[in-house]
Amino acid sequence: MKKILFLFPFFLLCCYTQASGRKVEIVENDAYVSANEDANKKVLKRKVAIGRFSNETQYAKGVFYDKENDPMGKQALDILSSKLAASGKFLLLERSDLSKLLEENKINGNDLSSTIGADYLIIGSITEYGRKNVGTQGVFSSTKMQVVEAAVSIRLVDVASGLIIYSDEAKGEAQTTSKTTLGFGGVAGFDATLSDKAISEAIGQLVENIINKCTDKPWRTYFLSYDNEAKLIAGGKSQGLTSGIVLSVKAKGKKVKNPQTGIMIELPGKEVATATILMSDGDTPETEYSMVEVNGGEIDANNLSNYYLEEK
Repeated sequence: MKKILFLFPFFLLCCYTQASGRKVEIVENDAYVSANEDANKKVLKRKVAIGRFSNETQYAKGVFYDKENDPMGKQALDILSSKLAASGKFLLLERSDLSKLLEENKINGNDLSSTIGADYLIIGSITEYGRKNVGTQGVFSSTKMQVVEAAVSIRLVDVASGLIIYSDEAKGEAQTTSKTTLGFGGVAGFDATLSDKAISEAIGQLVENIINKCTDKPWRTYFLSYDNEAKLIAGGKSQGLTSGIVLSVKAKGKKVKNPQTGIMIELPGKEVATATILMSDGDTPETEYSMVEVNGGEIDANNLSNYYLEEK
């Protein structure tokens, strides 16, 4: 009888373990399938231009300060670029000469998107920066903490409409601690890497929102040429265009004035045909193009600016 009672809890434990194992296996398989679906999904990269990243604080602004070569501004720009590039969803274009491009656009009356050559424009600034030392002094030991705080502001502009579609500010902090006991321990000078870490933390809080805003709208491109010899569109391999991808060809909707804001807006377009990518070519992301086969409705080759192509 004692042997039976001893084996009974062990039998229950085995049953419970097996049941739990089956449940976990199902969850893992579902996650594996979901991960594979995400990995196989084709991502068409948006062209994003980082116009400028300025330092609006008084830090490191001495007599010989050069606004065009501010080290903190360049530092923030590099951090933002690397984080956006790591997402794999963008083709990044640096527009350090943004002020000149905007002035040229104003004088010549060009379309802003053709002047900048991107779908979205990012303008950022470091609005706050400070560092301090704090610590405690005991009978036998003392602790010293170095703290750096930074605040970063970001504006995201939809180049086609010229509207700011996202604007926000975030703060980041980085710190390091040194401790001594009875005169023994580390005594560290100022850690310069804390600046990088604080700015990186602040930018990291904004990157996800930037990615979501840029990918809210379907990827879009335009015709370059349309005749019997070849039908060409802007964009190529660097943006993810490969043979076999099918795009929707749409006629632009009419432009109307929004009575609430006084801004001209474009109404949704209507699909008139489809275009299948045949091949891509070009030396740089700015000069890449793709040859397409168009199926469906008629395209007015004399008014190609009335059409755009969009991912389905």
